[in-house]
Amino acid sequence: MRKLITNILFVSLVLFAGVKGMSQEIQKYDYLEVIVIQKANNRGKIKRIKVEEQKSLEGKVITIEEIEDIKETSALLNYMNAANWEFFDRRAVVSDDNDPVWMSYIFRKKR
Repeated sequence: MRKLITNILFVSLVLFAGVKGMSQEIQKYDYLEVIVIQKANNRGKIKRIKVEEQKSLEGKVITIEEIEDIKETSALLNYMNAANWEFFDRRAVVSDDNDPVWMSYIFRKKR
């Protein structure tokens, strides 16, 4: 009887430890920052895109030149989505009404 209870406890401990180990897995992502400069109140028309060399671009299908040639915000989002980069965050800096708007788009992709 005692051996049976010990075996049941051991089996349940092994099963629960396996479930907990699988649930603790952390997703790893590559992050990419794209700087978009556009005129204020210009409905998504891009003045310039700047992408600096980033470690997350090594070995990827997309290139800096292709991203910097894009002329509209929607085209940028569609291009990144087609390359399996997920839009993650955006931050904007506006100083004056007539000054350009600087936006930092952050994309992420599972490794």
